Amino acid sequence: MQYEKAEHDISSEETLRLEKLRDYEILNTPAESAFDQITQLAAEIFQVPYAGICFQGDGDFFVKSEIGGAASEIVQNLNSDRFVFFASMPLVSPDGYHIGVVYVADTTFKLASEQQLRMLQHLAYMVMEKLAFRMAIRRTLRAYDDRLHVLVHDLKNPMTTISLQSELLGSIPGINDKAAIIAGKINAQSKKMIDKLNGILSAARKEATSFKPDKDKVDLKQLLEQVKKGFELSLEGKNQTVLINIPETIEIFADPGKIAVIFSQLIDNAIKFSPMGSEIILTHRVADDEVTILVKDNGVGLTEEDLSKVFMKFAQLSSFSTNRENSYGLGLITANALVDIHKGKLWAESAGKDLGTTFYVTLPKK
Repeated sequence: MQYEKAEHDISSEETLRLEKLRDYEILNTPAESAFDQITQLAAEIFQVPYAGICFQGDGDFFVKSEIGGAASEIVQNLNSDRFVFFASMPLVSPDGYHIGVVYVADTTFKLASEQQLRMLQHLAYMVMEKLAFRMAIRRTLRAYDDRLHVLVHDLKNPMTTISLQSELLGSIPGINDKAAIIAGKINAQSKKMIDKLNGILSAARKEATSFKPDKDKVDLKQLLEQVKKGFELSLEGKNQTVLINIPETIEIFADPGKIAVIFSQLIDNAIKFSPMGSEIILTHRVADDEVTILVKDNGVGLTEEDLSKVFMKFAQLSSFSTNRENSYGLGLITANALVDIHKGKLWAESAGKDLGTTFYVTLPKK
């Protein structure tokens, strides 16, 4: 029985690792000069003819950049007699998942110095920094695009009403000529506006994903438990605990993928800005037509000035992460945009510096 549990844990961790890898949107993408430069640096540091950056997918390797070729042969040790020198550093996501390697190799024997290995580790860190920043930018842009398109869609309804009412007004028997001309102008301009709005929405629908929330029945308690699993390594690294104090099932109609991103960003934020060994507590409030989830930490807290701009792009806040974790200032922006798409509300409260912060997410049940 113990063996089966261990096997299950390994399978679960591998599933999470592959999800993290896919989040970076790096698999099967073309080579880029920015990564080629890192590979070139690795080759020059070790003075070898072979170097590369590889990502490990589900049973295979994807090469993002290489010098000298033979990347699959080198990384998978298909011909170890040929490459007698090999050194690598893992590409590790911020939450501790190994998704690939940056490597160097040679057909002649040599010894790697401690300094060279440290430099290779720095290059691996540079690769992950580039991927993490790119992912944050893409996620934020998509959330803002979706919010814009939802706003455009909502604007169509009043514009259509104005068009119909002005057309009706112009056709009323006995209306004077001046009023009829004004009604005609209102009708013409409103139709032009509707055409422009339709054009924006048409372009949005041609994109890979729909801008509208793909609503389905969501059990928030179950979703939060699933989101929490993705942070197991981060929590272990800081000896932190996430407690989900939600005893019963809470169902809403929402886009499960977007809701998961919202709470991933909030939990990630709480982990970064809370000290070692601390607790992050999730609780809830239920009203007739809405649900509020509270994400409370005992971390660095926010000042009144911080609270006034915490959801502004690239805002300079007085708080800093507790373990030098990188924060791009985009996670809360993304969460706010996705909450807005669901016609919800997101806000923060804090008693001040070093007194923790609570984020509130209110979502309609339908």
